[in-house]
Amino acid sequence: MSHKNTVVTLALGAIALSTQAQADFLSDSKATLGLRNFYFNNDNRNGTATPSKTEEWAQGFMLDYKSGYTDGAVGFGVDALGLMGITLDSGKGRHVGGSMMPSDTDNSAVDQWSRLGLTGKVKVSKTELRLGTLMPKLPILVSNDGRLLPQTFEGGQITSGEFKDLTLTGGRIEHATGRGSSDQTGLAAVGGTRESNAFDFAGGDWKVTKDLTAQYYYANLDNYYTQQFFGLIHTLAIADGQSLKTDLRYFKTDSSGANSSGTSGYKISGYTQGGDGEIDNKTWSAALIYSLGGHAITAGYQSVSSGSGFTQLNQGTLPDKGAGGVSLYLYTDRLIQTFTRAGERTSFGQYAYDFAALGVPGLKASVMYLSGDNIKTTSGDNQKEWERDISLDYVLQSGALKGVGFGWRNGKSNSEASRNQDQNRLIVSYSIPLL
Repeated sequence: MSHKNTVVTLALGAIALSTQAQADFLSDSKATLGLRNFYFNNDNRNGTATPSKTEEWAQGFMLDYKSGYTDGAVGFGVDALGLMGITLDSGKGRHVGGSMMPSDTDNSAVDQWSRLGLTGKVKVSKTELRLGTLMPKLPILVSNDGRLLPQTFEGGQITSGEFKDLTLTGGRIEHATGRGSSDQTGLAAVGGTRESNAFDFAGGDWKVTKDLTAQYYYANLDNYYTQQFFGLIHTLAIADGQSLKTDLRYFKTDSSGANSSGTSGYKISGYTQGGDGEIDNKTWSAALIYSLGGHAITAGYQSVSSGSGFTQLNQGTLPDKGAGGVSLYLYTDRLIQTFTRAGERTSFGQYAYDFAALGVPGLKASVMYLSGDNIKTTSGDNQKEWERDISLDYVLQSGALKGVGFGWRNGKSNSEASRNQDQNRLIVSYSIPLL
């Protein structure tokens, strides 16, 4: 992007202004090399559609460099993110769609792929402007990191902490690069085949008290939708090592521009009231998390209105097969399903345990179950689905391999609205500090 190159040039020019500026820029720099070995197995248990099974194994490398800032009232800096994936195994017929790695011209998995992201940054007081490659973690946009390499976006974002207990964020996203791709695309909602190049957002987090945080965000994807988010998070300290957290979330999403007029290519897929592909959704959820020592118990409920399914940025129906893969700021965004179909009502519960409480630091486990009903699809009005997920993680605490992490994810889903699936992910990860 043009403004990315401009800011990088400004940052490098500022470095040469003084020896002190250069020292601050370099001495505060950090660089890490992240290694991730990822095995992915998704087995469709019913239906005639292909594939019946996706099974792939790959090695990923992520070089993450973050500079310091030049000295002075206005500080300049530059970050760089280098990503590379190497296919270790993806047998014939077991790679479909580029979920984890890009597809070659014959639809087989490529041997390797890579991409480079640069971000110029400017800081004044407690306000920072970033232009270039971004990985947002906001209620209205969450960068997906559920495969070998993360999803990235291109645009600008400004974050300000000038006011006590209030963090303000705003910006514009213009392009995305999927987790299984090296190529940028424009933006879309699921089902959309025409690109938008403007996702504008603004919002903030207000720490009302030390125990209560209020959130509001607004977003607009040009020609697709506008979205408002309201959130409240409260933590009640009951006793030493014992607390009750309440998490309330509400999204209101309405059609905008070409989607409102039903223009071909901007319609969304799935059930919509009237069958016109128009976005019209309200989704709310409430979750309670009770923690006691190493134990954490979550219970919650989510309701999706019946005008259409819950919608956020999703490039999966654009021509680039690796453009898909999204994360949602919802408790129901799980390994296999998201429980966000039109009309869906979902109850969910999770039990998690941190074995550090038993003298085994680094070992964590959880199990979660979700059950949704009242689903509206083009083939039925009261369909059901459920999912069970198991998570197990361990990070070595000592020895030559200290810091190496092992992860296992297992999910099983039965659904009347889609194919039944079993999924396993095995992940070995390690981070090497370089600076």
